[in-house]
Amino acid sequence: MSRALSDTLAAVPLPALLIDQDERIVGANEEARALVGRGVEGRNFITMLRQPSVIDAVQAVLRDGKPRATQYLASDGAQDLTFRVTVRPVADQRVILLCFLDVTHLEQAGQMRRDFVANVSHELRTPLTALMGFIETLRGPARDDVAARERFLDIMEGEAGRMNRLVGDLLSLSRVEGDERVRPRDQVNLGEILSSVLRTLKQLAGDAGVTFDEDFGAEPVVLTGDADQLMQVFTNLVENAIKYGASGKRVTLRIERSARDPALRAPAVRVHVIDYGPGIDAVHLPRLTERFYRADSHRSRALGGTGLGLAIVKHIINRHRGRLKIESELGQGTQFTVVLPLQISGPRGESQL
Repeated sequence: MSRALSDTLAAVPLPALLIDQDERIVGANEEARALVGRGVEGRNFITMLRQPSVIDAVQAVLRDGKPRATQYLASDGAQDLTFRVTVRPVADQRVILLCFLDVTHLEQAGQMRRDFVANVSHELRTPLTALMGFIETLRGPARDDVAARERFLDIMEGEAGRMNRLVGDLLSLSRVEGDERVRPRDQVNLGEILSSVLRTLKQLAGDAGVTFDEDFGAEPVVLTGDADQLMQVFTNLVENAIKYGASGKRVTLRIERSARDPALRAPAVRVHVIDYGPGIDAVHLPRLTERFYRADSHRSRALGGTGLGLAIVKHIINRHRGRLKIESELGQGTQFTVVLPLQISGPRGESQL
């Protein structure tokens, strides 16, 4: 292999291999060695790559000189990797060039879309099946049964409401994902937002026998944020605390300010939403903000949950450049902590608390 070809191969930013007419690897850059192994030069490419789709593509290009593209699967020990491999002849050099482009993120995005469609279809199928069954019954055996009709209509209303909540949360999730890269610019009073949330949920708490403990501090907390979205965050967290932690009979909301919060390494405010209910098994905590993930699917559906609330919360907090922490022990309740950056300009423009 010429020095110029070797230097060109080394400059390619992707893993790249050169294979000659004898099916030997005659050149590899550092990225390719990291991918397929050290000491590849001089070895038959079949013994190094081993994947039928790649072998077929290389042999076809060696045979007719026409470019091909295929996939190569690998692993870095932590996750599976997918590469798009282009196989092309190098003019007048009697070698072919393989370049490996990492498309793992595209494969993961595609899998997420497929999972999302499957989850939405599953969530809608149950209420739709129920509605269709009750409609058929009301048109047939229960046509003249007044008591059955009223009972079925109540159930149908509940199932329709469930679908309506799901569609509403899907639209909300779409909006917050679209806004996630746009930083809020309004100044909002965090204490006023939390007080409004508690007023809104007062009836729900009363029906569940839950009381609120509030500790918002003496000084107002003003920060940069989107008031409507922050209202959505804390409404979701407090409502969950009421529904799932009602056995503890109280929910605590507390605001804490810090000159240098360890999560943000900057001035911040923490809002703790604490219930004293049954708690959540630690195995579920890392996945609670995933779309449609439920620690207790049956109970969540029975309480009207769509499985999207905490995913929406996560995206809103990300938009505010904050953090969400979840801590829980079985039998000891659950604490959700929202960490938000706090910047208040002093008389000379410096940040102060």
